[in-house]
Amino acid sequence: MMQLILGGARSGKSRLAEQIAKDSNLNVTYIATAQAFDHEMQARIDHHQAQRPRHWTVIEEPLYLADCLIELDQPNQLILVDCLTLWMSNLLMHENAELQMQQCQKLLDIVPILQAEVILVSNETGLGVIPMGEISRKFVDESGRLHQQLGQIAEKVIFCVAGFPMMLKGEK
Repeated sequence: MMQLILGGARSGKSRLAEQIAKDSNLNVTYIATAQAFDHEMQARIDHHQAQRPRHWTVIEEPLYLADCLIELDQPNQLILVDCLTLWMSNLLMHENAELQMQQCQKLLDIVPILQAEVILVSNETGLGVIPMGEISRKFVDESGRLHQQLGQIAEKVIFCVAGFPMMLKGEK
């Protein structure tokens, strides 16, 4: 089963995903997509690391998410990916302009056939002001397209606001 958890910054989406993973009683592998390019981002990463159970396996994968999921896939496993929007940023900023399209399509192709339980966490970027810059608009557009496509595939889609989950698709 694949779940997609969306929300704004500090909406509680990561906390919810981690609680679902803890409650699953499955072996958890956490795929972190963030890269620390400055002190503020390093502080965010440190905060997330402190929140996670120490016995979880953690893999840092900023670009080749689908390959990582394929490699980790097995029954009785839960894979938590946090977060898709950081992953999208990494892809869009990569020197290979084709990488974003290739990797997103690969993710969409493999997610439905995975045996593991998968939780994908992502920032909903389409609720704010339309960005002025080209790369910012492309980021919002591509993230939105990916969320729509994953939402169609996911068995469960949850939107978090102020720490409250709202079920958009699937059972509670």
